[in-house]
Amino acid sequence: MMYTVNVLDETTARPRPEPALTLDFEVETVTVRDLIRRRVYDEVTEYNAGARERFRGLVVPEGMERALNSPTVPRPHRIDWEQQSARALEAFARGTVIVLVGDRQAETPDEPVTLRLGHPLDVTFIKLVPLVGG
Repeated sequence: MMYTVNVLDETTARPRPEPALTLDFEVETVTVRDLIRRRVYDEVTEYNAGARERFRGLVVPEGMERALNSPTVPRPHRIDWEQQSARALEAFARGTVIVLVGDRQAETPDEPVTLRLGHPLDVTFIKLVPLVGG
């Protein structure tokens, strides 16, 4: 039996959520931390396998910030999913990434999330974009 989560991405610059990926879990209850870690794991695994030329994930990997602004920078080496997961959890703790489970905002990474068979759950990740000039 698999429980499905539809991951949606939203930013303050683009308020309509975009489908990012689908996650399947074998257990009925997970935590917000589990959702974040699993999402990051899948994104990094796909990138490291060469499925994407540019990394598009929940948070930008360390050292890639400069590469985003330069089209001539070669593809970086492999991304460590655990480091990336720690960065994503830190962004959640700082409030620069907000997680909506259904229509409710998650407050803590250890908050339980109940999944239902046959009823995919929408989880929206809102990335706050800083305002220009501060």
